[in-house]
Amino acid sequence: MFTELFSLLATQEAVLVTVRAHRGSVPREAGAWMAVFADRLLGTVGGGHLEWQAVQQARADLAAGVVGCAQRRYPLGPALGQCCGGEVELGFERIGAQDVSALQQRFDRQRAAWPPVALFGGGHVGWALVRLLAELPLRLTWIDSRDGIFPPEVPTQVVCEFSQPVQAAVAALAPGSHVLVMSFSHAEDFEVVQACLARQRQRADLPFIGLLGSRTKWATFAHRLQDRGFSPAELAQVTCPVGAPGIGGKQPEVIAVAVAAQLLQVMDRALACDGVNKDG
Repeated sequence: MFTELFSLLATQEAVLVTVRAHRGSVPREAGAWMAVFADRLLGTVGGGHLEWQAVQQARADLAAGVVGCAQRRYPLGPALGQCCGGEVELGFERIGAQDVSALQQRFDRQRAAWPPVALFGGGHVGWALVRLLAELPLRLTWIDSRDGIFPPEVPTQVVCEFSQPVQAAVAALAPGSHVLVMSFSHAEDFEVVQACLARQRQRADLPFIGLLGSRTKWATFAHRLQDRGFSPAELAQVTCPVGAPGIGGKQPEVIAVAVAAQLLQVMDRALACDGVNKDG
């Protein structure tokens, strides 16, 4: 979405609508945004009549040549007939090609509120997962040992990294990384998981290690890891099979949805404990 936004701004202007503040029950929290172009929308401030009103106002500002920033208050219940009942303050800001650099910095600050993610594996599930996660303002490092495996175009916020051997990349992961392991071979998966557990023993800074595979695969891995000196408590740090339970299907896109859902659940619990709002 960010790549598309910056590309469009190179040739046309838009109004950036941002949730600046809110009170009570609202569809989105502070930091949520939507870019309103003359013929399309990117992002959302919550949908419904609130968003419809915001789009009409933004396009009126575009047509009238309004510049600068403005803030408008929307009581959701009495004014818009929405049952949320809260109140939202929206900012309206005209943006164009000259604002791309500042917008990138702004989105980078928003992205910093999200924990980093490290994805090992450039296969079908990995690519499907990248497409999903790229819609979120998180920091994603995509790692594989095969040269030329990454597609020619990836979202701007995704960093592609070639590592041979692949497990060598574990040592350089950002602290707090949520690790997803789904390489093309069980041998590579095992080495990455072992490297993650070794790092956990030394630094304890990888809050989530998810391994794609069956319970049988994990039983085999766990036995081998115990033989190499890892305790049951250490092995319990690995989630396998990774993915929210109850989502059936083995298509790459279905597996990616399940993995993304579980990842967001884990992140939301951690951010709630820290009192962080990842929307702003």
